[in-house]
Amino acid sequence: MPAAENLLNGLEDQLFGELTVAKIWGVAASKLQDQNPPTEFPEHSYGKYQYNPIDYWTSGFFPGSVWALVERSIKYPKHFPLDKLNPVKLQYAARWWATNLPGQATRTNTHDLGFVFCPSFIREYELFGTQESLDVLVTAANSLATRFDEKIGCMRSWDESHNKEIHFTDKKKDFLVIIDNMCNLDLLYYVAAKTGDLRLSTIATKHAETTLKNHFRYPEWSCYHVVNYDQETGEPKAKFTHQGYEDESAWSRGLSWAVLGFAEAYGWTKKQQFLEAAINSAEYFFSRLSEDGVPAWDFDAPSNNIKDVSAAMATALGLLKIYEHTKDNKFLEKGVKLVSDTLKFTYNGESRFTTDGSVESEKDTLLDHSTMNNNEHAIRRHADHGLVYADYYFLAVGNKLLELGVII
Repeated sequence: MPAAENLLNGLEDQLFGELTVAKIWGVAASKLQDQNPPTEFPEHSYGKYQYNPIDYWTSGFFPGSVWALVERSIKYPKHFPLDKLNPVKLQYAARWWATNLPGQATRTNTHDLGFVFCPSFIREYELFGTQESLDVLVTAANSLATRFDEKIGCMRSWDESHNKEIHFTDKKKDFLVIIDNMCNLDLLYYVAAKTGDLRLSTIATKHAETTLKNHFRYPEWSCYHVVNYDQETGEPKAKFTHQGYEDESAWSRGLSWAVLGFAEAYGWTKKQQFLEAAINSAEYFFSRLSEDGVPAWDFDAPSNNIKDVSAAMATALGLLKIYEHTKDNKFLEKGVKLVSDTLKFTYNGESRFTTDGSVESEKDTLLDHSTMNNNEHAIRRHADHGLVYADYYFLAVGNKLLELGVII
C-alpha cells in the first residue's frame, strides 16, 4: 500500500477534522429541540438546505451522514473530535433523525429503499446489534423484492416518469429501470446474508446481470440512464436519459452509480463480470475527466463548467471498494486523487464549534458544485449546488479509508 501521507497529501483535516463534524452536527442539532422527530429531510442547498418530505428518495442520506459519524466516533475515535462533541449526543441525534424512516419500509411503490435504509440502519445494527434495525431492513428488502419481474429480470425502478416532453404513466406498457437502481441492491444482499433468504440475493444478482446486458454502450462502457422494457417480450424498447444532457450522452452520476453498484455486487457475489463492469465503468469515467479532475455533470454537455461533485464522491467510494476486493493500488490511488482534486475545487470549511458546543456555519453542506438534474426538460432543474448525498458519500469515503487502514 502506498504511504498514506503521499496518497492523502494533507487531506486528513478535511476528511476527518472537527470542521467536517461541525458542519453535519450544525444541521443535525437544529432539529433536536423540535417536539417531534423530522418528517422532512435535507436534499439540495444553495447555502441552506431545502427539505423534502419523508417519502422522497433522498430522505435516508442525512440520517446516514450522522450515523457515519457515529461509526467513526466508535470505531476510529482517534479521528473524531471527542473534545468537541460527546458521542452519546451524536448517537441520540442519529436515532432522532431516523425515528420516522421505518414507516417507509413497507412501501412497494419505490425502488429507492436501499438509499433510504442502508445508510442508517445497517450501521445501527452493525454497531449496536439493534434487532429493531435489522427488522426494518428485512421489511424494506422484502418490499423492494416485490418490484422484481421474472420475465424482464429486473426490479422496476419507477412506476411513472415525467418531464416537460415525455410522460410514462402506464405500468402495463412500460417497465422503467434506471442505472441508479444498482445501488439499492446492497439492501437485498445484506438482508439475504443476515437471514439466509437467498431469494433476495438471487433477485439482486439477476437485476445486476440484466443491467449489465442492457444499460451499457459497448465497447466504451458509458451507460444509459433509463431502459424501458417491453412487458410482453421482456426486451428493451427504448433507452434514454432523464437527468443527463441527452439520450446518448454520458451522464456522470449515472456512471458513478454503475461503478459503486457493481463494486458492491461483486463484493457479495464474487462474480467476475460485476468486477469487470465496475472497473470498466471507472476507467471510462476517468477517461472523460478534464484537467481539473472534477467530473462535469455530463461528459458530453457543451461546457464542462457545470460539475457534479456527488458523482466524484460516489465513484471514489466505488473505487475504494474495488481496491478492497482486488488489492490493486491503482484503484486506491485513483480514488484518493479523485477526492483530492474535488476537495481542491470545493470544500466549505468555515464551520466551527463555539465555546458552548453549538456550531457557527454559513452553509449547510460540506461540498458545493453538485448537479441534481440539469436536463433541459426537467421539471425540477437544479445545477451547481450542495447536495446531501455528495456529503454522505464524502463521509463514507473517509470511513472506508479508515477501515482499509490507509489512515492509522
